[in-house]
Amino acid sequence: MPSADEIYEKVRDTLVDALGVDDDEVTPKATLIGDLGAESIDFLDIVFRLEKNFDIKIPRGELFPENLATADSGFVADGKVTTDGIAQLRTKMPHADIDSFAKDPVVSRISDLFTVDMICKFIAARLK
Repeated sequence: MPSADEIYEKVRDTLVDALGVDDDEVTPKATLIGDLGAESIDFLDIVFRLEKNFDIKIPRGELFPENLATADSGFVADGKVTTDGIAQLRTKMPHADIDSFAKDPVVSRISDLFTVDMICKFIAARLK
């Protein structure tokens, strides 16, 4: 199994290729959307490239869960993710920093969960 540093380097290279950003922009805490400018269509490309670069399969919605915070999901009230929604995020995204998000669970901050570090942790778990 590759080391954490090797995983990070491959993830960084993957994001540089997929998003056309400079490698110094890809830091562990960088968010895919806010910091690296990813759009929803980029998430498919990122998953495809990660599968190829790490020789793994990533089922749809596993790395980037969909529709967890939509109004009809039952996990959002008054623009915030509910306690049940936070629990669902912990289940669906064990590799993300849900604790930080839970301190201010505003729906608009959900995209902040998608960080370079989150991808690295996900890949490390898949390779075990």
